Amino acid sequence: MGIGGLRRVSGLLCILVALMALSAALPAAAYAADVEVTDIRVGKHGLSTRIVVDLDRPVEARVFTLAGPARLVIDLPEVGWRLPPRPLPSNTGLLSKLRYGLFQPGNSRIVVDLREPSRVHDAISLPGSGDQPDRLVIDLARATGKVFLQSVAAPPMVVRGSETQIVSAEPVTESQPKSLPKSQPASKPSGIANTPLPSPVAPSPAARSVEVPVKPSAPAAATQPATAAPAVNGVGNLKLASLRVPRKPAVPGLARKRIIVIDPGHGGVDPGAISVSGVYEKHITLAAARALQAHLESTGRFEVRLTRDRDVFIRLRDRIEIAREKKADLFISLHADTIRNSGVRGLSLYTLSERASDKEAAALAERENKADLIAGIDLSHESAEVTNILIDLAQRETMNQSAKLAALLVDELKERVRILQNPHRFAGFAVLKAPDIPSVLIELGFLSNRDDERALRSKAHRRKLAQSIAGAVDRYFTKIESASR
Repeated sequence: MGIGGLRRVSGLLCILVALMALSAALPAAAYAADVEVTDIRVGKHGLSTRIVVDLDRPVEARVFTLAGPARLVIDLPEVGWRLPPRPLPSNTGLLSKLRYGLFQPGNSRIVVDLREPSRVHDAISLPGSGDQPDRLVIDLARATGKVFLQSVAAPPMVVRGSETQIVSAEPVTESQPKSLPKSQPASKPSGIANTPLPSPVAPSPAARSVEVPVKPSAPAAATQPATAAPAVNGVGNLKLASLRVPRKPAVPGLARKRIIVIDPGHGGVDPGAISVSGVYEKHITLAAARALQAHLESTGRFEVRLTRDRDVFIRLRDRIEIAREKKADLFISLHADTIRNSGVRGLSLYTLSERASDKEAAALAERENKADLIAGIDLSHESAEVTNILIDLAQRETMNQSAKLAALLVDELKERVRILQNPHRFAGFAVLKAPDIPSVLIELGFLSNRDDERALRSKAHRRKLAQSIAGAVDRYFTKIESASR
């Protein structure tokens, strides 16, 4: 082989090595889904509002509505999202806004906030032909309040992929059982293929990612919360006998590793806040959680678990249940806020109180506690099982310990990062309501501020945050152990 041939072979080998390195650096989730959503379009079609979901192959979808607030939910198998870099559709016809993402392992979800009561007028799956992809087409029509509530009570519509069949859900009356009627061939809504629609779609999370590459997905058991019983004042499946005082340390020299559960806020279909440049809070919090996990584990003192280790939605009450199942000694929830005043920047942290320390804290807690509504979950049947008095008694010592940790966090963080005035605040965040686990929620900064956003996208800044938080956690347990000798 001549010198030219050797050079060509060498060049090809270099390209191959580079491609292998690139593929290794890509998120594992990019290869996990067999089906990809390639576009989401919304437009007016006569008196209806049409939602078109383009896919690279047909799938079975389940479509249903929820009240309080009015939402349309489209459930798909776990899919990848390869969307053009445009904003999500909003304020079009009956649609107010929409969001999408992984709801739970094996189940992706699109949630549409409705501007007024609506019903699904037609739904069909169309096979691709020519330059047209496979499409899921849903037409929404206005409805009276009574008809809307009937549609909420009805079973989900099931749109079957290549069979292009739909299981229609007729309005449910008091005498009609909630059973799925027989499938019937779906007729093609007129004008679907030829009606031009605007193509506003969301920026792909991969295109808007933060600096840290996503680690391979954790096993399902580590990320999928167990099914929880009805919530107790937002706490979860609480039984009086299961409440425990935060565990005391073991004998010095024989101390077990402390269990820390870190909760990256939001995830999946719930993106959280969106930064000034389009970065999602859910990606920032996951990157920060991984940095904190790595730093805590490097000390050798702690066993660290994340409530989620990939872009998946987890209910607020299930985040608490994960911590209780792991018998956590500490629960740390990470978030990043936005505010109208883009000049405000700095970190703050919260511990539990039913009375917020100020109006801003109250508004923030109210927004965060609505995360389950954002994800298209029906919370109308939740009920309390124990009294507030029992919860308050169980939480008293826990809240004291949480406040002690918050004071140590402020001491550590103020030396290394910018914090707000009066950084320790109080609010009724749902994720802080584990009655037997000291808990703190940290707002890492404001994504509405360019300086804070730039810092949170930086690996070096997240490492600095992790070192400060880990230092406070170490001091917290050292104080507890010293006091118990």
